[in-house]
Amino acid sequence: MPTSFFDNTGTDFRSAQYTAVISDLHLSEAEPVNIRFPLWKKFKTRQFFFDDVFETFLKHIEEKAQGAPIELILNGDIFDFDSVMALPEQPAFHVSWLERHRGLFPRQERSRFKIEKILKDHADFMKSLREFVLRGHRVIFVTGNHDLELHFPAVQEEILRSLNLPEDKVQQIRFVEWFYISNQDTLIEHGNQYDPYCMCEDPINPYVRGYNYVSLKLPFGNLASRYISNGMGFFNPHVDTNYIMTLSEYIKFFFKYIWKAQPGLVFTWFWGSLATLIHASFDRLSAPIRNPLSIEDRVSLIARKANAEDRMVRELKELFSDPAASQPMLLARELWLDRAFIVFIAFFLIFQLMVFVRSVYEASFFWAFIPLFALLPFFLFYSKSISSLVSSYKEPDDRVLAMASAITKVKRIIYGHTHITRHEIIGSVEHLNSGCWSPAFLDVECTKPLDQKTFVWISPGENNVRQAELMRFLEGKSEVVNPSAR
Repeated sequence: MPTSFFDNTGTDFRSAQYTAVISDLHLSEAEPVNIRFPLWKKFKTRQFFFDDVFETFLKHIEEKAQGAPIELILNGDIFDFDSVMALPEQPAFHVSWLERHRGLFPRQERSRFKIEKILKDHADFMKSLREFVLRGHRVIFVTGNHDLELHFPAVQEEILRSLNLPEDKVQQIRFVEWFYISNQDTLIEHGNQYDPYCMCEDPINPYVRGYNYVSLKLPFGNLASRYISNGMGFFNPHVDTNYIMTLSEYIKFFFKYIWKAQPGLVFTWFWGSLATLIHASFDRLSAPIRNPLSIEDRVSLIARKANAEDRMVRELKELFSDPAASQPMLLARELWLDRAFIVFIAFFLIFQLMVFVRSVYEASFFWAFIPLFALLPFFLFYSKSISSLVSSYKEPDDRVLAMASAITKVKRIIYGHTHITRHEIIGSVEHLNSGCWSPAFLDVECTKPLDQKTFVWISPGENNVRQAELMRFLEGKSEVVNPSAR
């Protein structure tokens, strides 16, 4: 089982005057432009990289802090390991057929290759981050659902190697498991632990053992991204409405964009959905690797890195959602496999009926369309009666956040994950969602961007009490986001 090399917590991270929080950058490899079908994963092409904007953003918040040290929280899904499709030219490990078509499995040596690829394609981003740290600031990586592979020590090591910092500045970088407490007044989480489709089942013990290898147990959402989204490049995974549609919307979308480029899309979806369901179901049965002799040391380390107490780690873990993988039928409905099964059974029964009829009477197989058309209204009614729960579960429950606030003794909670900005006060707790920076578009042509570039800025207020603002960074300037305009 991998052990973390980054256990040095000597630098004091417990106090902060200025804090900036951004999330959901989804940095991935650069997708080569498809000359024949230019809309294929267009959102991943280099033209939509924002590395230069990030550099300007860092300099802007330094101006806002007027030279004071800044605590930059990269709050989850900074890297998107699930969408990396690159393969090593001469791999030192066996690459399976599934990996060649859907990306490498989450094992340490494979994850290290993927982060190397991401960092190479985003060299300007890392250069800006390096210079930011050299100027006296610190950076905290909070693990999200799409960058769960940050748990691997080799991945953290590769990020530090890419930053190429002097030894004394390395202490200004920290990786935390799923939460971080800033200045004892703000709890910062990515938020996926409250989403049953995207939660890491046990971030304290994230590894599972296979035959002659150690792997991460990925949530359902990650597996769907790998096995389905990676093979359906006309759907932008950063906007739910691009892939959660009604049957009629899917049909219109298919004939408008896909039928020439990927006529076998139904088969791609079907085997990808089966692979997702099977993998999620088997993973659910896999027990995490636990060492009873070191579990308390592990909890203490997580607490120290998060500026928390040991009991907070255990109590926050009790707030996690139950993984959706424990309900295979729910996953089958989300993947539309239940409807595929109904269609298969209908065709099989009608075929058997026609075989029987033709053994007695001379009848054409075209008569089979009569029962098919008769069953169509019932099928459409069933399909419309089922709605996806993926989006509804993304937003954390306010009661859960209130409990998290009580556990950590803070009055402010910041999260990401949903890609939807939020700033409101419920009871005595201030809730903020930092939005996203990901290449999110409402259309396949990538002409309707959801160009949020939003962040949370925490600075000293009256009576030296810190105040938080939800802001948007645009053209080198930042402005407060109106919560009512969310």
